[in-house]
Amino acid sequence: MHRPVRLPVLLAAAGALVLLSTASAQIRQGWGGGWRANPIREGLPERGGYVNRDFTFCRLLYQSERREAGGHGWNTDYPVSDHNFMTRFEELTNVRVARWDNGEPGYAVVRPTDPELYGCPFLFASDVGTIGLSEVEVVRLRDYLLKGGFLWVDDFWGNAAWRQWERAIGRVLPEHDIVDVGPDHPLLSALYLVHEVPQIPSIQFWRREGRRVETSERGRESAEPHLRAIFHANGRPLVIMTHNTDIADGWEREGEDDQFFNSFSPAAYALGINIAVWSMTH
Repeated sequence: MHRPVRLPVLLAAAGALVLLSTASAQIRQGWGGGWRANPIREGLPERGGYVNRDFTFCRLLYQSERREAGGHGWNTDYPVSDHNFMTRFEELTNVRVARWDNGEPGYAVVRPTDPELYGCPFLFASDVGTIGLSEVEVVRLRDYLLKGGFLWVDDFWGNAAWRQWERAIGRVLPEHDIVDVGPDHPLLSALYLVHEVPQIPSIQFWRREGRRVETSERGRESAEPHLRAIFHANGRPLVIMTHNTDIADGWEREGEDDQFFNSFSPAAYALGINIAVWSMTH
C-alpha cells in the first residue's frame, strides 16, 4: 500500500543537495515578453534521432501583455529552476528523466504553436498574471490539454494577476470551472505528505523584508496562497494553479542561502514532485 513520505524525510534527503555551477545560472536581462535566457532550449531532447520519451520539463513561452512587479514574463526563474527541479525529481523519485546530448537534464521551452508541444507530458508556466494569448495559441493550448496534456501555472500574485490569468484560461477552457484543491485531495499525498500549499516568496522580497517570516508579496491582498485546478469530467487534471506563491523560487534559489533553503525549498520540492507525479498517473 502506498504511504506518503512525510516532509522531514524530504528535508533530510534535500539537505545533501549541492550548489549548481554558476555557468548554468547566468541570465541576460532584456524586456520583450520576458527576460531572455541564454540558451533557450527550444525543441525536445532526442535519443537516436527520435524524441526522448523520458520525462521532460517543458516551459511555456508566451508573450506578456502587461507587467507585474517582480516578474519577468514567461522565463521568470528560468533556466535554473527547471534544471534544479529535474535534477531533484530524478534523485528523489524513480522517474527516469530525459537528457540533452551534453548530459544536462531535459528541460525545454515550447511555444503554444510548436508541434513539440504534443510531446510534453508536463507543461509549466510562470508569471501568468502577465500572459497574453493569440486566437491560434488559444486553440492549440485547448487541443493540447483536451488530448491529454497538463499545465501547471505558478508565481502570480494578487487580484490583478489572477484576473489576467482567469481571462486567459477562460478563453482556452470556457466550459470548465476552476475549483479550490482542499487539504484532503490525494494530489497532496501523491508521494510526499503536504498539508497545505506553502507560500514561498522570491528570495529578493524575502531579503528586502529582513529575512523575516513575511511571505506575502502583495501584503494583505495576497496573504492567502491558493492551490486551484481545472479537472476534466473524468477527473483528470488539466491545469493546476499555485497563486500567491512562488514555488519555483524554492527550486531556483536552493543553493544561495541556507536559511532560505531550509525555510522554503523542501516544501517547494514536495509539492512540485507531488504535482508532477499526479499529472503523470492520472
